[in-house]
Amino acid sequence: MGRVFVAGSINMDVVATADRHPRVGETVAGRQVLYFPGGKGANQAVAASRLGARTTLIGRLGKDSFGAELKAFLGDQGIDLGYVQETTEAHTGTAIITVADADNTIVVIPGANGLVSADDVGVVPLLEGDIAVSQFEIPLPAIAAFFRHARAAGATTLLNPAPAMKVGRDLLALVDILVLNETELGLLGDSDISESDDLARIADAARRLQASKDQIICVTLGKRGVLALTGNEELIVPGRTVQAVDTTGAGDCFVGALAAQRADGTALRDALTFANAAASISVQRMGAGPSMPTAEDVAAVL
Repeated sequence: MGRVFVAGSINMDVVATADRHPRVGETVAGRQVLYFPGGKGANQAVAASRLGARTTLIGRLGKDSFGAELKAFLGDQGIDLGYVQETTEAHTGTAIITVADADNTIVVIPGANGLVSADDVGVVPLLEGDIAVSQFEIPLPAIAAFFRHARAAGATTLLNPAPAMKVGRDLLALVDILVLNETELGLLGDSDISESDDLARIADAARRLQASKDQIICVTLGKRGVLALTGNEELIVPGRTVQAVDTTGAGDCFVGALAAQRADGTALRDALTFANAAASISVQRMGAGPSMPTAEDVAAVL
C-alpha cells in the first residue's frame, strides 16, 4: 500500500453561523461562533488519515496559540507532522467563514501558508506508489517543485486547483489526477461552465483541459455526483441525496478519500464511489477537519 503526502495549507477556521448571509454593507445577527481546524491541505490529510492511509502533511504554522492547537489536533489524527515547520515570520493561516442555510462564504488569510517553499517539499521521501497531493493555498512554485519531485520518485500527483485561479499549462502537465468543480473547470479551461450544464458539455470542457491522454480529470458536481475522464473513457458516479448541514470541506474530503483509495490500489470507479460517499457524510456535520469520516462510516453507507 502506498502512502499519501499532502503539501498544503493549515488554517484555523473561525465559523459564524447565521440565518442568512449579509448583503454588502449589511450587518445581521449571528447564532454562534465556532473554531475548527481547517485549511485545504490539513483537511485533505485528515480525510486520508481517518480513512486508513499512512499520511504525511507538509506545511507551515505560526508560533501562536492557533498553531499549537492545530498541531495537537493533527497529531491526534495519526498524521505524520515531521515536515510541518513553525515560523515566527507570520501568523497561522486563518479562514473567516459564514455559514447560513448550509451554504458558506469564506475569506482566507494565508499567513504562514504563504511561506511554504520549494525547499520545504524537496526533502520529502516519496516512493513509487505514493500519492502526492496539493491545492492552491500555498505558493505555486512550491506546488510545482513538489510535483516534479514526486514524478522523479515515481509517485502519482493529484492537484485540487482551489481556490480557483488561472495557471500555466506547465503546472497542469505535472498532474496525473486533476480534481476540480465546475467553477474551477470553467476558470482553468476558459469555459463558461455552470452547475446546470449537461454532462456532455462539462465533459467536453474537461477534455479540452486535459494535458495528456493519460491524465485523469475528475469534476465534482455536488448533488449530481462526479464525472471523470480517463483515457477515452467517461465515468459517471451518481450523487447521494443527504440533508446538508455545512458544506465546508466537502471537496477536501473527496480529495483525501480519493488519494487514500488510490494509494491502496483501488480501481478508479470504486475509488470515486467511495470518495463521493465520504464527502456526502462530511456535509452532514459541522466544521471542516472534524467532519471527516472514518472508513467504517463510509462502509456503513455503501
